[in-house]
Amino acid sequence: MQAHTKKHPTESGLVPLHFLVHPANVKRITRYVKAIEPENGDTGSITSEEFFDKHFSGQSKPSVILKGYRYRESLTQQQLSDMTSIPQRHLSEMENGKRGIGKENAVKLAEALHCDYRELL
Repeated sequence: MQAHTKKHPTESGLVPLHFLVHPANVKRITRYVKAIEPENGDTGSITSEEFFDKHFSGQSKPSVILKGYRYRESLTQQQLSDMTSIPQRHLSEMENGKRGIGKENAVKLAEALHCDYRELL
């Protein structure tokens, strides 16, 4: 059962867009919209699995996620090591997929990186 929200969900997932333009620009904007419009009902979206496989093939998800969270927090491996008491060498091996993270380390890392530890497993 859907929860009540302030906005009503659209059936097709598309949102109507209305705006005013100068009459001289109508043809240009119409051509642009048709150029970016998906064909044959294709939404142009991909799953997270497809994105991961396309951009990070050959790398383990936990290692990519760990590196991404570390970059998001603007931390070096040494800074993260100091915060978690995990040797910097081990962090490097985890980010390169040569060492598993493990639950105990995932909990420490998640606390320092402000994320859910389960994402690192």
